Amino acid sequence: MNPSDLTGLAELFPADRFRTDPAAQAAFESDGLLAYTARPRGVVFPETADEVVSAVRWCYEHHVPVVARGSGTGLSGGAMPHRDGIVIALNRLNRILHVDPVERTATVQCGVVNLAVSKAARPHGLYFAPDPSSQSVCTIGGNIAFNSGGAHCLKYGMTAGHTLAMDVVLGDGTVTSIGGSSLEHAGPDSTGFICGNEGMLGIALQATLRLLPLPEVFHTVLVGYDDIRAAGNAVGAIIAANLLPGAMEIMDAMSIRAAEAAVACGYPKNANSVLIVELEGSAERVAMEKEILAEVIASTHPSAVEIAANDAERLAIWKGRKSVFSAAGRLSPDFIVQDGVVPRRCLGEALERIEAMSRECGVPVANVFHAGDGNLHPLIMYDGKIPGAFDKANDFAHSILRLCIEMGGSITGEHGVGIEKRGVFAEMFDEPTINLMHRVRAEMDPHEICNRGKMFPDAESPALATSGLHPLEKAGVIFRE
Repeated sequence: MNPSDLTGLAELFPADRFRTDPAAQAAFESDGLLAYTARPRGVVFPETADEVVSAVRWCYEHHVPVVARGSGTGLSGGAMPHRDGIVIALNRLNRILHVDPVERTATVQCGVVNLAVSKAARPHGLYFAPDPSSQSVCTIGGNIAFNSGGAHCLKYGMTAGHTLAMDVVLGDGTVTSIGGSSLEHAGPDSTGFICGNEGMLGIALQATLRLLPLPEVFHTVLVGYDDIRAAGNAVGAIIAANLLPGAMEIMDAMSIRAAEAAVACGYPKNANSVLIVELEGSAERVAMEKEILAEVIASTHPSAVEIAANDAERLAIWKGRKSVFSAAGRLSPDFIVQDGVVPRRCLGEALERIEAMSRECGVPVANVFHAGDGNLHPLIMYDGKIPGAFDKANDFAHSILRLCIEMGGSITGEHGVGIEKRGVFAEMFDEPTINLMHRVRAEMDPHEICNRGKMFPDAESPALATSGLHPLEKAGVIFRE
């Protein structure tokens, strides 16, 4: 087949749902990692699972690379297209098929927005626990592909722990149903195997999700500290007191400044860092735990302690935290969001070393992260208009990942490897392990059409870095204040 001939694929879709025009190509050329781009040959907009399967089967038969995409909120380039392939845009598969309040499950299509699941479950006193910062726009399919977590992953875990069953179309066009409606099932953890595969084994069409009862009460505390290490050490003290908060988040001074400028969240003035701790559960249990928490926090010598007195104050605290990624644009025209993980005991040291590395290389960094599980999200600032600035920031980002490996952690907690972390992938995994991954993939996608060019350091690159400047910005379509 002529590599530019997509006629057969076009025949599977109405003209308005198969696009090859420059506008469609530009709209899907990157995900949230704007520094890397590639324009796909075409974009298809299926409205049913059968249409997704038909597209995958055609692409498999003709060796055309495929990238499945939800809302494009990923931050590692995982949803960036291949220059020789197509994008399957899944947002129209957005039906919540069934909510079962007795079994506490929801069956949804892959294009359903994360927060919509909780809204549908709320009348039954239930909710979906994984809560990425982008939960108001990110989709369940993307959450599954990258095993997303969010602020409350400390207590409740990642998407894999809340996905009971899935219908999946594999890279060879085979459709399979895995898992079941029960929390316990015999045999291998097939849903856990698919969660976090970064779309390289196939595409989730629909999923049965585990729902949890809404907490009876919340107790949310905002704690200010004079230095970032003290905030990091406080996390260890809280865990050592046998407390398991629903969430623990840390923000440094630069992150606080960005959040204040964006949403006026009212965090303690002059605090060098803040720790957000949230207890949740039954009224009786939270009443007991908040007394213990107060004693532990007092022992860490905070500069300020503020307790949310009502839901409005609680939501204001969380609004500040969840605004940071978008608010960082007020501090820098461009930034890279990293995603390394360190053991909790190393948090304070890791933060100090990252700040020292920032001073040494002259690249500003704002630290905000899921403190409870050591998942760092440093925002590395640069200006893509300055020659070499992106490369310098990217080198700093990789240095942070090497620091995480050195401390016994991981190169990714929930953002995935994608394009961004391919350069350090082989430093995390040895050659036999990587070979095993290749073999597994070959069994499920012999032609490697699914998300080709991602994760593996020796993979064919689907695109080139744009030196940090988005092509639409070069063309004058995007303007920054």
